[in-house]
Amino acid sequence: MRYLLVFTALLLFSNLNAQKDPQAKALLDQIGAKVKQAKGILVSIQLISKNNKGKALGTKSINLKMKGDKYYMQQGTMEIVCDGANIYNFDGANSISKSSVAESDQTLSPQKLLAGNYDKDFNFKLLSQDAGKATIELSPIDKRKNFQKVTLILDKLKSALSSASILDKSNNITDVKVVSINYAATLEDKLFQFNRAKYPKNVEIFD
Repeated sequence: MRYLLVFTALLLFSNLNAQKDPQAKALLDQIGAKVKQAKGILVSIQLISKNNKGKALGTKSINLKMKGDKYYMQQGTMEIVCDGANIYNFDGANSISKSSVAESDQTLSPQKLLAGNYDKDFNFKLLSQDAGKATIELSPIDKRKNFQKVTLILDKLKSALSSASILDKSNNITDVKVVSINYAATLEDKLFQFNRAKYPKNVEIFD
C-alpha cells in the first residue's frame, strides 16, 4: 500500500508539472518581467472577431495605455479606465458601468493578455519555437472563465507578445494582433483616474 501511495503521488506531481511547461514558463516570465520594469506601456492593437465557422465578423482598432496595474483603453468613442481597483467602462454614448477589478476576473481583456501575469491564471505548454518566435498554448485554471484556450505567438528577440488567438466556449475566435508596442512611454497618472466631468451630464453611471 505504501508503494502504491508513493507511485500515485509521483504521478500527480508529474501531471502537475506537465501543466506548467518549464520552457513555456521561462519565455512567459521574460514578458512578465519586461512589463513590470516598464514605467509606461503604449500599445496599438487590432482585434478580428470570427464565428465558430471561421467567418470574420468585424475588425476593431484599440489603443491601450498601461502603467503597473492601471490602464486606459480606447476603441472609437468607447473608453475603459482602470485605476487599479475599479474599472469604468464608457459605452461611447450614454452610460458608464463601474465594476471592481475582481468582478472582471472571468473575462480576458487585451490588458490582461499583455500584462504577463500568466502563471497565476493559466496552465501552459510550448507548442513550437525557432530562433525568432515561440507558440504557446494557455488554458485557464478556473474553468468558469468564458474562454477555452489562448494561443500566443511570442517575439523572442523582443520578449514581447506578437499576436494571440482566443477561443471562447462557443468556439468563436478573437484574433489579437499587436501592431506596435512601446515599453518606454511617458504616461501621466491622471490618465488612469476616472473623471466624471469629461463625460456629458446625461451619461448615467451604473455601479
